[in-house]
Amino acid sequence: MADLGSITLALAVALAAYSALGSGLGRLRRIPELLESSRFAMYVVVLVLAVSVISLVGAFLTNEFRIAYVAENSNLAMERVYTWVAFYAGNEGSLLYIGFVLAAMSALALKLAPQKMQDVLPYTSMVLMLVLTFFLAVTYFMANPFSELSFTPSDGQGINPLLTHPGMFIHPPVMMAGLVAVAIPLAFALGALIEGKSGDEWVDSGRTWGIVSWALLGSGLLLGGWWAYTILGWGGYWAWDPVENAGFMPFVALTAFIHSIMVQKRRGMFRMWNIVLINIAFGLALYGMFMNRGGPVPSVHSFGASSLGWIFLMFTAIGVIVPFAIFFLRYNALKSRSTLESTLSREASFLVNNLLLLAIAFVTLWGVVYPLISEAFRGSVVTVAAPFYNQVNGPLMLALVFLMGVGPLMPWRRASPRTLLRALALPAGVGVGVIVVLRLVGIGEVYPLLAFGICAMVATGILAEWYRGTRTLRQQGNNYLLAFPKLIAANRPRYGGYIVHLAVLLLVLGVVGSSFYEIQRDVVLQPGESAAIGDYRIEYVGTESAFRGDRTEFVSTLRAYKEGEFIGEMHPQRAFYPDFQMSSTRASIRSTPVEDFYVVPSELAEDGSAGVRVIQNPLVWWMWIAGPMFMLGSGVSLWPRRASESAPAFDLASRRRDMGGIPGAVGQTGSD
Repeated sequence: MADLGSITLALAVALAAYSALGSGLGRLRRIPELLESSRFAMYVVVLVLAVSVISLVGAFLTNEFRIAYVAENSNLAMERVYTWVAFYAGNEGSLLYIGFVLAAMSALALKLAPQKMQDVLPYTSMVLMLVLTFFLAVTYFMANPFSELSFTPSDGQGINPLLTHPGMFIHPPVMMAGLVAVAIPLAFALGALIEGKSGDEWVDSGRTWGIVSWALLGSGLLLGGWWAYTILGWGGYWAWDPVENAGFMPFVALTAFIHSIMVQKRRGMFRMWNIVLINIAFGLALYGMFMNRGGPVPSVHSFGASSLGWIFLMFTAIGVIVPFAIFFLRYNALKSRSTLESTLSREASFLVNNLLLLAIAFVTLWGVVYPLISEAFRGSVVTVAAPFYNQVNGPLMLALVFLMGVGPLMPWRRASPRTLLRALALPAGVGVGVIVVLRLVGIGEVYPLLAFGICAMVATGILAEWYRGTRTLRQQGNNYLLAFPKLIAANRPRYGGYIVHLAVLLLVLGVVGSSFYEIQRDVVLQPGESAAIGDYRIEYVGTESAFRGDRTEFVSTLRAYKEGEFIGEMHPQRAFYPDFQMSSTRASIRSTPVEDFYVVPSELAEDGSAGVRVIQNPLVWWMWIAGPMFMLGSGVSLWPRRASESAPAFDLASRRRDMGGIPGAVGQTGSD
């Protein structure tokens, strides 16, 4: 397996480099045969890397401890189901995974590219293969997962205990795929610029792959929060850790990009701005990989023993400088065909949306790099903790959610104040009503009141839009069960975006509820003793221990009561791994739409008493519901429209309203 994996990895490096060189040279010199050969090399590199991946997975399954990476990340006691996790648990395997995913997505992106992009594709392929060559070369020459030891140990060191969690099957690979996938929309944009295409030829492909990368990053962030919430035992889901931030920043920049690219598709505006946004997103994605591969800011997520930080820092610099250099070379040709006509328009709301998102991204970046700046200029490291991010980014995010409700109600081009006030009357009225009701029931904090009121306003605007469209279709003879799906299918990008907006609202509910109204208590209980927290009371029964090969597990039993009524037993767990000299916990969580009752164990004393942390966490349930809804909305937005489909009458009416009644607006093409 070591020989096969190493040979195929070396072959992949050569194929990727050849494909990059051949694509650029073939297009520059107009050599069709070289272009064809380079294209096939790009497809073959996917197959070759697949063999390399299978070789490494096979080495784990057969316990080939002579391979250093296998010995470092598995042992005989490891359950076979965690082989996939062990594959990317370390630096070497994760780099191989990134290379394979980038190769596969690049081949798919170029295969599915529209016919109008054929002149651009050679340069797009060149950019993607250059990025791939970097990752594969670093993997082969500096972090080879097939390097062998001088002897064969009888057992391996084992997998990190914190990775033995269901979330680890999805969270790390999805996050890594999302970060590297940002290269694809960037490559389409740069390919068009290098070819001299300064129009909108790349927009459809850039939008599609921008959404793919954005959806992967968003799902990965939510899955990471769920993992932290269930296994780390602190009752939280987001700590503004440097590597968490490194994944969050490109997600925020991509959010700006996929909103802004809609304006370019619809109105031919923001051409320069969209190139800048995707360049920023790519630069932040590279910075995230640098942070994860031995960056100077310590993080629980990074590969601490990695020595690759310097080379990833160099590649990050190149990945920022070169795209912006190409952008400035083509700057004069990137003039938009339309201009911003009014500050009261959907285009203007998108621009403000972009500025807010970039402000959040750069505030987060400042918090990440400030410790380095303080060390360089003051000689001491000043860390930036969660309160800074919450105090600065919190209001920005609240303003962003408010704009999320106002922007879609604005027409394209221009709106009169009277038209906008009429559109906002119902949503704003509902939002104010919710604030009044919450104030009457005793909620007095300003931020929660504003957040819940704004969420109500945004949800009302979305539901009202859906109701109007469904009612129109009902009047055309459709029943209600068919009218709503038909409405969604008629304008998938717009209504898919609304579904994502609803997911964001659910996320806001969970964050605000758990941040402002969490109740936490740490207690030490003897068997038979009980303690109260909020509406709950727990009674400690006892703890049983069992040896499981590489760990000793301690499972506690507690009886839970709410308002005096027995609601069930809780079984939080703690496991101690002597080889790693560390413990891992599994919280016992009783989750409802109203609140989570969260119990996590700590130390077990010799006298039989046990330390327990008990948390009453309101509205967290809605955060995990937001994840599937987020993916559903992304899928609807990406679902292609068949060529035979045409906009129905109600959709044309919607377009007329969106254009503010401007004559001729209905005939314009493009998605809302």
